[in-house]
Amino acid sequence: MFGTLTEKMYGLISKLSGQKKLTDANIADAVSEVRLALLDADVNYSVAKELVKRIKEKAVGDNVIKSVTPGQQFIKVVHDELVQLMGGEEAKLDMSQKPSVFLMCGLQGSGKTTLCVKLARYLQKKGDCKKPLLVACDLQRPAAIEQLHKLAAQIDVPVFSIPDEKDPIKVVRAALEKAKNGQHDLLIFDTAGRLHIDEELMVQLEKIKEISNPAEVLFVANAATGQDAVNVAAEFNKRIAITGSVLTMLDGNTRGGAAISIREVTGKPLKFESNGEKVEDLQLFNPASMADRILGMGDTINLVKKAEEHINEEDAKKLEQKLRTATFTYDDFLGQLQMIKKMGSLKSLMGMLPGMGQLKDLDVNEKDFFKATAIIQSMTPRERSEEQELSVPRRKRIAKGSGTTIDDVNKLAKMFKQAKQLFKNMPNMKQLQKMMGGSQWR
Repeated sequence: MFGTLTEKMYGLISKLSGQKKLTDANIADAVSEVRLALLDADVNYSVAKELVKRIKEKAVGDNVIKSVTPGQQFIKVVHDELVQLMGGEEAKLDMSQKPSVFLMCGLQGSGKTTLCVKLARYLQKKGDCKKPLLVACDLQRPAAIEQLHKLAAQIDVPVFSIPDEKDPIKVVRAALEKAKNGQHDLLIFDTAGRLHIDEELMVQLEKIKEISNPAEVLFVANAATGQDAVNVAAEFNKRIAITGSVLTMLDGNTRGGAAISIREVTGKPLKFESNGEKVEDLQLFNPASMADRILGMGDTINLVKKAEEHINEEDAKKLEQKLRTATFTYDDFLGQLQMIKKMGSLKSLMGMLPGMGQLKDLDVNEKDFFKATAIIQSMTPRERSEEQELSVPRRKRIAKGSGTTIDDVNKLAKMFKQAKQLFKNMPNMKQLQKMMGGSQWR
């Protein structure tokens, strides 16, 4: 995500870094480049115009010009204005109702059905709900109910549906009646995708909202649709007063315009972002994190959150000691790969580290994990500890014993050396938390 926009911002930093100080002339040039980069990323025109105006006003202030590095001065201003544009801080869900009622809406194909399951999973893990109920109100798409049942089964959450029912209003009423017995503390309504110009379906959605009285009305936007998603969100907000938006499919090659524009246009916060296909791939939308990613600063905010979920502090200290004393072995490497597999792809995690976004050689897919396990287990104890060099004959023997090729063994050996150096230079948890509290540009 944000590939072109991030590259242009990086290029701008490089260009400004050669300047001795910020002047009216180079600020004007930089602002012009930011404007073009934003428009190229499909940011809403009026949003881009206002953002650029604010950046220029801040950049010409004395408190900025007197700073040391022109590139960092200017990017700090851009970063701060992006954060404010996208909401300033994380927005919370309203869970005050008992049971809490959430209504999902948006265009067809935006990922609403999958998001319903992801949100139920997220809130269960956080302890915000114990017994969620997903309600199948998408009666327009033939496979929608079946899809919801299938996905919900992965997290053992029940789905309420009425076979052969054609009226979603009846489904809503029946689900609310079922929830009265106190068995469920959260209801998530999956509604049909609809165009904002489809008057009949919009009236139906208004009726669903009136009956269900939801605490949250979340507009689900596919980030890949760019400015179109922003315009549609504005129309949905006008008709049914959404309480926030959720960006889906952020793991794709989207230009990112929706992420930057949607909050400003609707006046409602971005609450979540979905960045993968698994039911666990959902996280709170954090404006500072998104600004960091747009500017190529990594994503230490979400990296810390993931690490705290999966890394034991004592194990982390032991690993750090091994790295500092050069006793990190292939067995340790395998343990790290298995831990990282639980957190997500190695490529995505490395991309969260500042300046590491371009490391593509470290991408490890499911097959690579299995191969790595087989290769390391085919090594002798001395080979795993690096006491014995992996000569060509040894690599051939390891490949044969693991059912892989010598190219696979060579690839793992190269990856091991890269990871060893990478882990050695990686910030520890305390450093990451410091980075999380403030951008490297501040």
